[in-house]
Amino acid sequence: MKLYHAPGACSLASLIAAAEYDIKLELAQVDIKASPHLLADGSDFQVVSPKGYVPVLELDDGQYLTEGVAILQYLADQRSTSISKPVEKPLTKYRILEWLTFVATELHKSFSPWLFHPEYGEQAAAVARARISDRFDFLEKHLNQSEYLVESTFSVADAYCFSIVRWAPGKGINLTSWPALVAYLERIASRPKVAHAVQRHG
Repeated sequence: MKLYHAPGACSLASLIAAAEYDIKLELAQVDIKASPHLLADGSDFQVVSPKGYVPVLELDDGQYLTEGVAILQYLADQRSTSISKPVEKPLTKYRILEWLTFVATELHKSFSPWLFHPEYGEQAAAVARARISDRFDFLEKHLNQSEYLVESTFSVADAYCFSIVRWAPGKGINLTSWPALVAYLERIASRPKVAHAVQRHG
């Protein structure tokens, strides 16, 4: 399979998930600063995905899967049979989906306009900071009682949350107000497969 990604983008979550589940992915880097977005060979990325954004997962049969949450769930379902899957409680899969949805709608989308559209100005940035801070308060309370988002086991929800929250310092959000969140990021970053994925993704 091939993952179309861009350094610094949310596509990192997909690469982390693949690494954690020992799924080998070929990488195709997309220049998202170019207009239109370009692949390394200079071709238009929108030929691959008319949506024009990463991540995109090219499956072995040539089909393309888009949208980060869908890709993460697909990768979770493709875990190698050589890896023993944890015994899940009946609601575990849906708890993971619950957190994936929270990260997508409450964190990722709060960052996106501000992160990628500086022309929106400081007023938009202030609104984004306030919203993100409120969501970090919610995460802090949860992480004071749980090692990972869903019970004590790393999941694709953690891969996604880590990939988005790590944008905060670069946008001037000091995380020291959320020590449990900082510890959570450090815990995930220290996982060898995560560290390798971060280095590979750029």
